[in-house]
Amino acid sequence: MRFRPPRTMISAKRALLAGLAFLGLAACRGGARPAPSPSVAASPAPVASAPADDRPVILCVGTSLTAGLGLDPSEAYPALLQAKVDAAGLRYRVVNAGVSGETSAGARRRMGWLMRQRVAVLVLETGANDGLRGQPPEATRENIQAVLDEARRQQPPPKLVLAGMEALPNYGQPYRRSFRAIYPELARANGAALVPFLLQGVAGEAKLNQPDGIHPTAAGQRIVAENVWRVLRPLLAP
Repeated sequence: MRFRPPRTMISAKRALLAGLAFLGLAACRGGARPAPSPSVAASPAPVASAPADDRPVILCVGTSLTAGLGLDPSEAYPALLQAKVDAAGLRYRVVNAGVSGETSAGARRRMGWLMRQRVAVLVLETGANDGLRGQPPEATRENIQAVLDEARRQQPPPKLVLAGMEALPNYGQPYRRSFRAIYPELARANGAALVPFLLQGVAGEAKLNQPDGIHPTAAGQRIVAENVWRVLRPLLAP
């Protein structure tokens, strides 16, 4: 008599075989999937940099008279010179390097750093605060000469404009004469164009000065700009 397994065993075996077949099919399908390709981030569009300003520089080194103390920078004479340069169709960039309260010794200390840029014309206004403090004219002369020497180390050297200043009358006439003589003498010795007195037509005019009586108003700065432009314009190439 042949042994026949119970129906329950046959059913269990068939279920097991069916399950294994299902798992194998699923494994084949799952293994056939290709690995996902790595995503590539989109590169940002390059940003166009602003073109460098290659215009020759007119560097205005000075005190609060140059910086435009009490005014908007657009009203100081260096900004007004820029407007005149542009109106004349000339390619120059005027840089205002005025520092309020600076003495000629301070300008001397700054010149090495200021001359790191290529300068076509140096407009130097310094010494006013020396005169206010009664500093010996010999010291002011030495400092201004050092500033001019530093500028001329650039090759080619810049053209030079020296703005003359005056001392207050309370120091006496001998001091005023010695102080006044600094500027024309240094201009001749260094081949610099001279603005005889920066504040010509402004000094002593109440309506052209701020309440301190020293610093020009916007209207006063326009006259100062004319004083400088009259001397500067012939030095600028068309």
